[in-house]
Amino acid sequence: MLEITLQYIPYHTDVAFLRIKQDEIALDYYKVAFFIHVYTSMLVLLAGFTQFSSSILRKFPKIHRTNGWIYFLTVCLLSGPTGLIMGFHANGGFYSQLAFCLLAILWVYFTVIAFIKIRKKDILAHKKYMVRSFALALSAITLRAWKYIIVRLFLPPPMDAYRIVAWLAWVLNLVIAEIIIFKYFNKRMR
Repeated sequence: MLEITLQYIPYHTDVAFLRIKQDEIALDYYKVAFFIHVYTSMLVLLAGFTQFSSSILRKFPKIHRTNGWIYFLTVCLLSGPTGLIMGFHANGGFYSQLAFCLLAILWVYFTVIAFIKIRKKDILAHKKYMVRSFALALSAITLRAWKYIIVRLFLPPPMDAYRIVAWLAWVLNLVIAEIIIFKYFNKRMR
C-alpha cells in the first residue's frame, strides 16, 4: 500500500490507476476525494493495526486511545466519505459502483457503532465492531490481491475482473471477520 500511495506523491494525476480515470480526475470534487482517500490510507492501516495489540492496550493505553481516535476520525471524516464519492465513479458500471458505495457506508457505520459501544463501556461489542471495520479497511489490500489472482488464473476482460474484485475484496473480508468474531469472542463468552 505504501508503494501504491507513493506513486501519487507529491501530486501526480497521470500515474497508475488515474491513467484510466482522466475524465473523473478532471472533476474537482473527485480529485480532492481521490487524493484525500489515497493519502489517508496508510494512516488508517497503521492506526488500525495497532488497535489489535493486547500488549499495547495493556502497557500503553494512551497509545491505544490516541490511535483509536486517529482511526475513528480518519475513517468517518476523510477516508469513508471520500471512498463513497469515489464509489459513485467506480469502473465497471452499476455493480462495481454499488459494491464500493456499500463498502464505504458499512465501513463508516461499523466504525461509528464501535465508537458508540466503547463510549457506553461495552468493550466486547466495541471489539466486534472494530474487527468488522478493520476488515473493511483491509479491503484496499485484498482488492489488489484478488485482482492479481483472478487475472493470473482466469484472464477475464479487465472490467469483468474489476466487477468481481469490487465485491470479493470486502465481502470475503467481512465473512472472515464474522468467523473470527464467532470463534474468538463468542467462545470467550461461553
